[in-house]
Amino acid sequence: MLKKYFHYIHEECGIFGVYGHPEAANLTYLGLYALQHRGQEGAGICSTDGKNFYLDKSMGLVADIFSEKRLKKLCGHAAIGHNRYSTAGSSSLKNVQPFLVNYILGSIAIAHNGNLINAEHLRYELEKGGAIFQSSSDSEVILHLIARSTLDNPVDRIKDALSIVKGAFSLLFLDESKLIAVRDPFGVRPLSLGILDGAYIIASETCAFDLIGANYIRDIQPGEILVIDENGLKSYHLLGSNKKAFCVFEFIYFARPDSFIFDHICVNTIRKKFGKILARDSSIEADLVIPVPDSGVPAALGFAEKSGLPFDFGLIRNHYIGRTFIEPKQSIRHFGVKIKLNPVKDILKDKKVIVVDDSIVRGTTSKKIVKMIRELGGAKEVHMRIASPPTIGPCFYGIDTPTRQELIASTHMIEEIRKYITADSLAYLTIEGLNEVLPNPENYCLACFNNKYPIHFPKEDSLQMELMLV
Repeated sequence: MLKKYFHYIHEECGIFGVYGHPEAANLTYLGLYALQHRGQEGAGICSTDGKNFYLDKSMGLVADIFSEKRLKKLCGHAAIGHNRYSTAGSSSLKNVQPFLVNYILGSIAIAHNGNLINAEHLRYELEKGGAIFQSSSDSEVILHLIARSTLDNPVDRIKDALSIVKGAFSLLFLDESKLIAVRDPFGVRPLSLGILDGAYIIASETCAFDLIGANYIRDIQPGEILVIDENGLKSYHLLGSNKKAFCVFEFIYFARPDSFIFDHICVNTIRKKFGKILARDSSIEADLVIPVPDSGVPAALGFAEKSGLPFDFGLIRNHYIGRTFIEPKQSIRHFGVKIKLNPVKDILKDKKVIVVDDSIVRGTTSKKIVKMIRELGGAKEVHMRIASPPTIGPCFYGIDTPTRQELIASTHMIEEIRKYITADSLAYLTIEGLNEVLPNPENYCLACFNNKYPIHFPKEDSLQMELMLV
């Protein structure tokens, strides 16, 4: 009965909120601009002046969507915004957030980063009871649960709804009088509180604070419901696990390197340390170290520093690629990779090169990069070094990874992967090396590396997990 819901989108996104500033929508626009790396498919802003709500959203990049004219229509002192990550399927405006609905207590808007692992079952039960859904997003499930709660105020209804859902969620809610920020009890996705000219700011990452000149105050704590209104801040807590499960992939790939996440830890510093441990454990004779830009740069710098080898940009990334492009009718070898990356022949020719990347998923991109460096760049040897352990399990908590069958490291040994990508050598950061770097490693989710999932699927949704794990 639930199979039709198995292609749910994963809310791998960025969220931003403002309360108490006359230019709330403009600040939200800038915040979303800083968080563009967390989602490039669509963006939206919802604002309020305390009486009316104003909503604007569209497909595309933040800077392309919001003109000065459109932002002027988003009136009010409070606003929330959302960047949606581009995933396969469900690519339409109906899935772009924030969602704004009317219910018995007034109006409420939601912006969500994460993924609910029991959304399919909850949606099925809600639809059996007569609920009508406008999107395929699990965020809409939360709104239905809030609307169906019989409690007397919005905060209690949110607590009531979130006591039913399971999974990863960093959430922003906006009603006529308050902004509400929520983080799931495991703290899977980052969420921080800042202040600017007396106005409170909420953001997925602190790089958004930097752009608007806001000062960081603290992280929203795992399981916390933070209510911001004209009286200031008030904190509540959800019932849940005492165990934390911060997503380690935020450090490896997803977060911006200039952000501070998970109790204000610098992403760039962590990535450089990953590279240093990788160099310590898998050094090899070579002429230089190059990164796969952009996410491989900090680890490659750390690798070069530890190994004493020169660092250079042997691959140049094209930063101006749209979501789609027209491929020429006549086939061009490795076209998909070449439109994003191009080797610098003068740097690579006749060199023994160590290439540092953040991860290998299917292996197809790594194979094309190795061949491109060797054939177009003229490198004598190409040695791949990966600044994370082998990815052997899919993520159910908001990182859009494929099924286990598609993850090359789940079915192949490292030497087999090396042969497939045609590298002269291949080495990964070990889980032990990863844990050396992480502060309090017991607080992190490493499920994609060790298959130990901290948030378990409910019995009624276990079939989805079994299909993903095949």
